[in-house]
Amino acid sequence: MKEPWRQKAQKIGDSIFLSPAFQALTIGIPFCLFKLLFGLLAWRAGAASVPFCIFAWLVMAWALSDLIMNLIRVFFHLTGRIAPIEYCTIAQAGRLFRRPQLFLSIDTLISFSIICFVLWSGWITLLDRQESYFWYAATTLNLISVSVVNIWVELRRGS
Repeated sequence: MKEPWRQKAQKIGDSIFLSPAFQALTIGIPFCLFKLLFGLLAWRAGAASVPFCIFAWLVMAWALSDLIMNLIRVFFHLTGRIAPIEYCTIAQAGRLFRRPQLFLSIDTLISFSIICFVLWSGWITLLDRQESYFWYAATTLNLISVSVVNIWVELRRGS
């Protein structure tokens, strides 16, 4: 039988680390920053190409849409209500197929692919100082939060 203090600590941890607000702030918003910076880099790289510029603007619009959706999720969670939308546009489209989690996973794959492309293509060097700090902050927040959540989940398993 679990001690009352352990149950209380577990509920507090769950309410923080597994909450929609925590996920939106530490995973969703950093992914939005990666997408936004990718769109900006694509725009710079293809400034002379109209199709490339259109692609870049579509990526930036997608990133801003996802950012707004994540902020809405945070708002709904902090006000104690269930959010009527998903974390991102791709997951929202997944609702049509009753598979938002699958589509959220696809968005995660796309986001990680964007990160890899920006790193391996060398485009990361095209970010100015301030943009680099946004990239570093998004990377730090995302990686550390994933680690903290994994530690929390493993600690819960052991209790």
